[in-house]
Amino acid sequence: MKHRDPASAPSPAVARLRRTRRLMTLLFASTTAACLVVLAVVAVRIDAASRRSGLDHEVGSRAAGLSRAVWFDAGVLHLEPLREDELAQGAQVLAILQAAPGKTPTVRNVVPGRSSLPDTDRLDEVWHSVLDEQGTVQVSASATKGGRLRWAAAPVWDGDRIGAAVLVGTELARSERDHDLLVRWLALGCTALVCCAAAVGHLLSGRAMRPALRGLGQQEQFLAEAAHELRTPLTTLRLTVERGGSSDETLRLVDRLSRLVTGLLARARLESGAQRVELVPLRLDQLVETTVEELPDHDSVTVTAEPVVVRGDPDLLAQAVRNLVENAQRHGGPAGSPVEVTVAPGLVTVRDHGDGVPLADRERVFARGVTGTGPGTGAGLAIVRWVAGLHHGTARLTDAPGGGLLAELRLPADAPPASSSSSHEGPGTVGA
Repeated sequence: MKHRDPASAPSPAVARLRRTRRLMTLLFASTTAACLVVLAVVAVRIDAASRRSGLDHEVGSRAAGLSRAVWFDAGVLHLEPLREDELAQGAQVLAILQAAPGKTPTVRNVVPGRSSLPDTDRLDEVWHSVLDEQGTVQVSASATKGGRLRWAAAPVWDGDRIGAAVLVGTELARSERDHDLLVRWLALGCTALVCCAAAVGHLLSGRAMRPALRGLGQQEQFLAEAAHELRTPLTTLRLTVERGGSSDETLRLVDRLSRLVTGLLARARLESGAQRVELVPLRLDQLVETTVEELPDHDSVTVTAEPVVVRGDPDLLAQAVRNLVENAQRHGGPAGSPVEVTVAPGLVTVRDHGDGVPLADRERVFARGVTGTGPGTGAGLAIVRWVAGLHHGTARLTDAPGGGLLAELRLPADAPPASSSSSHEGPGTVGA
């Protein structure tokens, strides 16, 4: 079984850009599809209306022309011209409706046969429509033998009344077949166009993403160069201090500054998506003790710890613990007020003896730009919650028993440590 090299996997930022590219492709294709659907619907409706208008004009003109070819003479309807009239010969269905005043119309001269006409009730409706309109009427009706037809009935005048009507019909099947063929071609063409639009959109979105990918590369290069540029003067400063015989406290401050810079750069890379957080097994109790010892004012801070192993990033966890303790020192009462830090399996608590934070503000203080109970310029507790989220943990504030505030940083516990004693080997990874 092949194992994928993690180094070859795309960064989260690149993965987001790829998802954005797919979304842009889908949006481009969807927009094109929506426009094509609208155009296709309009085209289908126009075609249907045009075909219906063409059929109406055909049967209406034929019926009106034949109504002028026949005539009444002394109440007798003469149909002889229909035998030679080209309009009559070209009609698919032809019939004459004749009725005396107030009577039901009778059917004469039916071509090709009576079964081609609508039923009697429908013929009565057509006849009364002609009488009401006093002109040519057009309706759609099924023949007795089946099949839908478009009909036109034109009046034949007997003096000042309508004595008969010429009924002409044409089948809708041929027009509907042609209309259905147009619909199928439109559907096929729109599908092909949508596929082409998706391909073009994918290519265009890829070209649009190239500057962003280049920007990510440039940002990564900048971070690497910044780390190198910052690390060099720190190394020089350390060598200078060592050669001059400076105090250990100065060296410790320099080391702390170096870790802070490394942590800030790592955090910047993580927030920009240029790097994934790497969680390794580490001794949480040792990391907390070392972090507290490096604080300038650590005399008022007491640490109670038991051996705990978690999976985490040492620099980020150290920064989170440092922010919790410094927040307690700054907002937990007068300067020098005691602060208690406790390390238990999967939990780091920092207690102060100040006035606490109102319940309504305990979520707000974890927002960017807020520290303690009022707005500030830092992001101490916000960084704590961000680090906790990266480690699949939580951060919250609660009331401490007996007064004060209790800040909790919960982390998933890892395997138990190899030794039951909390030796001061440093906050490195287990087994390193």
